[in-house]
Amino acid sequence: MTGELPTPDPKRREVRVRLEASGVNPSDTYRRRGAVPAEHPRVIPNSDGAGIVDAVGDEVDPAWVGKRVWLYNGQRNGRWMGTAAEYIALDVDLVRALPGHVSFAEAATLGIPGMTAHGCVFAFGSVQGRTILVTGGAGAVGHYAVQLAAWAGARVIATVSSDEKAERARQGGAEWIINYRTEDVAARVADITTGVGVDHVVDVDLGGNLHPVLASVRHGGTIAYYATNGNQEPQIDLRALMFRNVAIRAFVLPTSPVADRVRAQDDLTAFIRTPGRILSVAERFPLLQTAAAHKSVEAGGKVGTVVVECSR
Repeated sequence: MTGELPTPDPKRREVRVRLEASGVNPSDTYRRRGAVPAEHPRVIPNSDGAGIVDAVGDEVDPAWVGKRVWLYNGQRNGRWMGTAAEYIALDVDLVRALPGHVSFAEAATLGIPGMTAHGCVFAFGSVQGRTILVTGGAGAVGHYAVQLAAWAGARVIATVSSDEKAERARQGGAEWIINYRTEDVAARVADITTGVGVDHVVDVDLGGNLHPVLASVRHGGTIAYYATNGNQEPQIDLRALMFRNVAIRAFVLPTSPVADRVRAQDDLTAFIRTPGRILSVAERFPLLQTAAAHKSVEAGGKVGTVVVECSR
């Protein structure tokens, strides 16, 4: 449904952003379809976006006005107002300054994918000098995980499903690539790590990848996962994990600790200031074709994030 709503006014501690781009993530389509119940009878979809601050509420520094920004958690945490619109008003803590060399469309890919990747890469602290396995290293979250881990000084192994995706993961900073369709992931990890295993795993589907992931992590290693669509109720040998001192952490962005999200925002802003970062826009749609953008995401197979361009 499309239509006109009043332009929002920023409330206390809020900024109003004139949106230029809105990122469409799989979770946005789940919410639209009702797979995740909406908190309000009517919502504007999409969480991520980028644009220019054009007004501020009480207790917000007026210097924000005119700044280019990226933002996340639009239609999340009880808010009905998402980024598939020309304007959004939201808490100033949810926006960060956007460097001039990063386009609005690129910035709209940062929110859920980038911050989820950050939460999983750094789930157990610093990764400098560690060896990390990123499954699905060419996907929207996985590719950011590869880049962030390499940026932070880790050695990265990435799994992919094609030669094209292998090159994408390699460009992101992966030192080793494993095609999980044609290679034994655990055997290749053992070969790369001389039998020790990886220090940490960032996983796209723990239920579906359970065997190779558990076989690839070292004694005392860690696992962080952000999805488990392949098997939501896998059988896990908890006693075996206990004797190997393996720790597993589940991650979902909107309800993760606020301090972790603030760190992610700050780190991502620093990350995109350095040259050579890959912020992948898979496809672009005008605002009036937001429904088509959602269908494109649902169809799958896209490399990067589908973006809705909000300005007329």
